[in-house]
Amino acid sequence: MKSTIKLSMMGLFLLLAIMSSCKNEPKNETGNSNSNESSVGSEYNKGQAFIQDDESTPNVLQIALESPDHTTLVAAVQAAKLKNVLVNAGPLMVFAPTNAAFDALPEVTVEDLLKPENKDALANILKYHVTPGNYSKEFLMNFKKFGQANDQNVTVEVKDNEVYIGGAKIVASITAGNGIVHVVDKVILPPTQ
Repeated sequence: MKSTIKLSMMGLFLLLAIMSSCKNEPKNETGNSNSNESSVGSEYNKGQAFIQDDESTPNVLQIALESPDHTTLVAAVQAAKLKNVLVNAGPLMVFAPTNAAFDALPEVTVEDLLKPENKDALANILKYHVTPGNYSKEFLMNFKKFGQANDQNVTVEVKDNEVYIGGAKIVASITAGNGIVHVVDKVILPPTQ
């Protein structure tokens, strides 16, 4: 119970930090564009998500961007405009569904969720795949549930020494510079409220 409350408080803190960082983005009051910025695609290449160096451990977003098995997840993160959230200092624990996991959803589901008018619903689902922390698969075996970034709890089950988060099996884990990415075999859908 204490760990659930602690994780919920951490989730609230993370959400508040995310919201305040979004509100404090610098504004260009002069209307002049940066001479190094291309007008083509510049809307998608702004913010801390696109700061790169060759020395740091990749963050959770960079891991997803480099994975051929997570192109649908990356498209969803871009459509929900959550790219910059996944590069925050963290630590973040991301449960990353594979392309096959998205393909297992009813055919029109992903297509509909990627539409601009469904951005909020998509963001809610994606936030259900993120929680503050940096816990190994083995450590997750100690939990029964914990709070996600969308303010809902997800269940944790252990079956045959495998960890399932909201019914999705963790099939791999990758350490990131700002947390950990647990690759899962299903899209974790939040309970309806």
